[in-house]
Amino acid sequence: MTENNKNQYLPDYPQVPGEILLEILEERGMSQAQLVERTGRKRKTINQIIKGITPITPETALQLERALGVPARFWNSLEGNYREDLARLEKRHGNRF
Repeated sequence: MTENNKNQYLPDYPQVPGEILLEILEERGMSQAQLVERTGRKRKTINQIIKGITPITPETALQLERALGVPARFWNSLEGNYREDLARLEKRHGNRF
């Protein structure tokens, strides 16, 4: 570990933004189908976001903001952090993530 990374939090697994999305939906008693209706996204897309297969694009982040009241910058940040952590872990451990 380099001196610059010594005091930095480096997770052992990436936090999938879709897991946070699913938690928010559950807290609000909203189904994926209702989110599909509110965002105009396809059911498959929402499901793949939740599973971490499909990234949250800036456009999707804006749709989530309108549908859930959670700022787009929050979703964009989660996605960016996820992709960065994923790349870091893949570099550290190979392609197993």
